[in-house]
Amino acid sequence: MKRRAPLLATAGLIATTLSQLAVPQASAAQPAPGYMSQKPAWHRCSADRPATYECATLKVPLDYERPQGPTIDLAISRVKSGNPAKRHGVMLLNPGGPGTAGLYRPMRLSTEMPKDVRDRYDLIGFDPRGVGASSPITCGLDQTEKGTGGAYRPDRFASDVAWARSVADKCREKAGDVLPYITTRNTARDMDVIRAVLGERKISYLGYSYGTHLGAVYSQMFPQRTDRFVLDSGVDPHRIWRGMYQVWATSAGPAFERWTLWAAERSAEYGLGATPEAVSDTFWALVARADREPIDHFGQKLTGDDIRDPGVFYSPAEASAITRSLKAAAERTPLPGDAGVPDVKRLLAGGRGATGPDPDTAAAPAPGDGPAPEAVPVDNGTAVYWSVVCGDTENWPRDPQQYARDAVQDKVKYPLYGDFASNIKPCAFWQPPLEAATPMTHRAKVLTVQNEWDPMTPLSSGQGLHRALKGSRMVLAKGGQGHGVYLIDGTSCADETVNTYLTTGRLPARDVTCQSPSRDREPKASLPAERATRSFLQRGSSP
Repeated sequence: MKRRAPLLATAGLIATTLSQLAVPQASAAQPAPGYMSQKPAWHRCSADRPATYECATLKVPLDYERPQGPTIDLAISRVKSGNPAKRHGVMLLNPGGPGTAGLYRPMRLSTEMPKDVRDRYDLIGFDPRGVGASSPITCGLDQTEKGTGGAYRPDRFASDVAWARSVADKCREKAGDVLPYITTRNTARDMDVIRAVLGERKISYLGYSYGTHLGAVYSQMFPQRTDRFVLDSGVDPHRIWRGMYQVWATSAGPAFERWTLWAAERSAEYGLGATPEAVSDTFWALVARADREPIDHFGQKLTGDDIRDPGVFYSPAEASAITRSLKAAAERTPLPGDAGVPDVKRLLAGGRGATGPDPDTAAAPAPGDGPAPEAVPVDNGTAVYWSVVCGDTENWPRDPQQYARDAVQDKVKYPLYGDFASNIKPCAFWQPPLEAATPMTHRAKVLTVQNEWDPMTPLSSGQGLHRALKGSRMVLAKGGQGHGVYLIDGTSCADETVNTYLTTGRLPARDVTCQSPSRDREPKASLPAERATRSFLQRGSSP
């Protein structure tokens, strides 16, 4: 989920033809029995962590169609239920991504979950294949090659194409024999190996952002092994993955309009305009000014493209504080005495990226949670990100000019972000996927959870996931802001419904809409807004 961050990878030099390798959609491509009967060698993860936080490493096939071929490591962790009498089973956890480490999640959530929920599960974390401690991959990319690409500009498009092609070529050269297998479907298969190794007939699951797609795919590939699944901040399976960029453009308009109304009602405080139209004019005047000459915001040079971040406007207070500060910097006027100076670049950097923090930051394990940081390639999150985003689906145009045409058209429709969303990505030069995307055909009695004003997986995306999973129920936190709901904001009205489901296994009789408390307060200048720490299809990223 930095704005030019969640990132790269390319497919491989595969000698066998696509038709020979493709797996039928109905097939889960089961590995040889030896993988399913492994005995984890559990050990204390590190001396500076509680003894209850245990780690182990499994082996899984790189290619499930060739179980006797190369293998990769899969790092897993657990915190067991402290109440065997109430224990229901295991719950796998995924914080989002793609490209985000998850080994640490059991220890964190064991302290955040209500005891009645916590008692029922052994919490199971894992670094998805290719990430962190699970045979980390790399494309050998440097800082200039990382990112999701910028706004479409005719005079820069040739260099944008060159960037996208270079990333794909580097990934192919560096890890072409591995990257085609770093996909959501294969990660779902890995989850089923974890299930079998733990001796469980079914698994429960809590996944955020990208983790909702992973959970949805598992529910379709292994419907009989799907128990209590909570999918928080949903990815629409019909939008993977180019459509998830484009949904940010289409959903930005309502968020922007809501902000202009909010700021106009507080014109005496923020000075951005007394009507929504005046607030909008103030913002676009700043964009035009920064396009002519970057605004020097207390030492940070910001262009118009820098400040066209749709994610900011999902928090009206945050957007108002940032716009007021930018306006003061542009006009060289002092801010009110009680107004702090927001770190605008950091706040804006948190708003874009297919599932959040820079995946290369997200991929690095916390101390004691995996290999030493230096053992994880610096572009690990980038490599996994593009491997999944490009390798999950073939719905990426191959003609670079198609991206240019779409960006021009979408900039007119969605001026805030349309050209960013539709501009070229490395997937234009990726090898075709080895498998088709997973169709959502099985009923899935799972619970989806969504904030109304989520900047990373917007409401329309969460609703798309709910529609796709027949038999699911949705909990909508009306007025809820931010990416990630359950256990992310302790005041969310959705937590009670989720806790009941995880404790009893009973879905609500119908969809639930509840009212969350208002969070429209200006962020303190000394603290980064929570959105700046979040991962795209994630939480932390994440949720």
